[in-house]
Amino acid sequence: MIIVTGGAGFIGSAFVWKLNQEGIDNIVIVDRLGTSDKWKNLVNLRFVNYIHKDDFLEMIDTDMVPFEIDAIIHMGACSSTTERDADYLWHNNYAYTKILAEWALERDIRFIYASSAATYGDGGKGFADNHKTIEDLKPINMYGYSKQVFDLWVLRQKLEHRMAGIKFFNVFGPNEYHKGDMSSVIFKAFHQIKETGKVRLFKSYHKEYEDGGQMRDFVYVKDCVNVMWWLFKNPRANGIFNVGTGKARTWNDLIRAVFSAMKRKTNIEYIDMPEALRNQYQYFTEAEMGKLKKAGCTVKFSSLEDSVRDYVVNYLQKTDPHLGK
Repeated sequence: MIIVTGGAGFIGSAFVWKLNQEGIDNIVIVDRLGTSDKWKNLVNLRFVNYIHKDDFLEMIDTDMVPFEIDAIIHMGACSSTTERDADYLWHNNYAYTKILAEWALERDIRFIYASSAATYGDGGKGFADNHKTIEDLKPINMYGYSKQVFDLWVLRQKLEHRMAGIKFFNVFGPNEYHKGDMSSVIFKAFHQIKETGKVRLFKSYHKEYEDGGQMRDFVYVKDCVNVMWWLFKNPRANGIFNVGTGKARTWNDLIRAVFSAMKRKTNIEYIDMPEALRNQYQYFTEAEMGKLKKAGCTVKFSSLEDSVRDYVVNYLQKTDPHLGK
């Protein structure tokens, strides 16, 4: 049995879709559905059971898991970069992950978990997934710090050769619809264009970047789950890895790609950035991808334009925009 925590969420449900594509449905979804719409991500997927994350933790704590587990793919976390409850993030993103990891390692169960590019903070220390430099990173929000703390625990316990962690960069794609303000700019831009015919972007307050010229490493969720599948199939590939395209693109590039996919003329309005964001805004992120390639991963990342086109044409413009049947 394969456990996918956060299996109703964005990347988790996309990985379940990938498993289904590979003919695998002996999957247990672990999540908390609450009152959000992320349950809709499950409708088109094949899996054996759904277990609330608190109930699963109790099974782990009491060692009463009623089935054999081959792997735990731990995507469950609070991913809000604006979440202010530090105790909640510490418990949910760090302590929960640590319990699952220890339990899995004691039983030689494959453990793959989600870290985040948010651990890189303002980018002043670069974006290298080198184990030796991870301790120097300074996240600028509590979400990033909650991910950093677990990465540091893995390294200090010398467990980096027994599990795989993934520092996801700016992921976008199908099944992110429930994320609200944390959904990608592509998703938001699509609806802005439908409603107003234009997209609003923040002005630049850095002389080296034009308005809309701020840069991110945008990576398609389908490429991310292909990397996850490779890690799942190669249990000796361990460590903490970046997952991005390795090529930063501008917000202007991104928005032009959305307009093009919708067959609309580009219309961008640049607006003032809130004062509170200006001192902690990242102007550049770009994953260093040499480590994953050196490990043997041959996944090819789609271009931004091709990824956006697939997302818009084959999902956002469809009646059912979810991955699956």
